[in-house]
Amino acid sequence: MKEILIASRNKGKIREYRQILTPLGYHVSSLIDYPDFPDIPETGTTFTDNAMIKAQAVAKHFSIDCLADDSGLEVMALNGKPGVLSQRYSKAGTELANNQKLIDELRGQSDRRARYICVIVYYNTKIGFTIFEDTVSGQIIDMPKGDNGFGYDPYFYMPKWNMTMAEANPDFKNTISHRGKAIKKLLSWLSQAKS
Repeated sequence: MKEILIASRNKGKIREYRQILTPLGYHVSSLIDYPDFPDIPETGTTFTDNAMIKAQAVAKHFSIDCLADDSGLEVMALNGKPGVLSQRYSKAGTELANNQKLIDELRGQSDRRARYICVIVYYNTKIGFTIFEDTVSGQIIDMPKGDNGFGYDPYFYMPKWNMTMAEANPDFKNTISHRGKAIKKLLSWLSQAKS
């Protein structure tokens, strides 16, 4: 079985990786399995910067190939915020507080366009960084809908599919989401790299 270490403790994110990678023969571990490993400061100014910082730090510590991603929500009317601060947008930093701050800041705004972006960095101890990126477009609604997903998903409405990200079942979400599409690019690269 192939091993992939995810440089994250985000349970929702790790669950999505497992849903996609486990059926393909990967054993997915994460930093949850290594509670003594210190948190990695995300000091980058872009999603790519942060993913590279995490992937390199974890790969060098464990001396194995590592996958890290940084992802978040960009809202047009808020000049791209919350952006790289998506997980730490509010003072409390909880999903509830982050969503409440987002809705408060959009009050009275007619432009609700937004996108999720995901940058995945695969760090190979021999060749270094390989980067995969994708997005999904939508708009922010005022009232949450759906019980699936995490983060801003209940407020992220996708007109193309007439549902929020949190209303999508996990299998469908993994085909349309920013992370799902970026992982697909990663898997295509991995299959070519090993052929």
